[in-house]
Amino acid sequence: MKIYHVYILSNASRSSLYTGVTSKLVTRDFQHEIKFFTGFTAKYNVNRLVYYEAFYRIDNAIAREKQIKGWRRAKKIALIEAMNPKWDDLSRGWGKL
Repeated sequence: MKIYHVYILSNASRSSLYTGVTSKLVTRDFQHEIKFFTGFTAKYNVNRLVYYEAFYRIDNAIAREKQIKGWRRAKKIALIEAMNPKWDDLSRGWGKL
């Protein structure tokens, strides 16, 4: 069964947040890390995975992504800190090759 992830990335200074959805979290995280995409995440060096959730249905994942994207920054920070109070890069040690 395929698993979909909603994720939030941050830059090192925590000044920028990016919310996305993917079916390949490790691959997508690596793509952001190497600036494969030339948009917002590359421009603002947003490459630290600070939050994620898993879903079995893509429609649920997309709905959650849209919900989070509609939130104010303070609510996103509260969500991140409930799972990851130190804002660690949750992808550290994944051995991305």
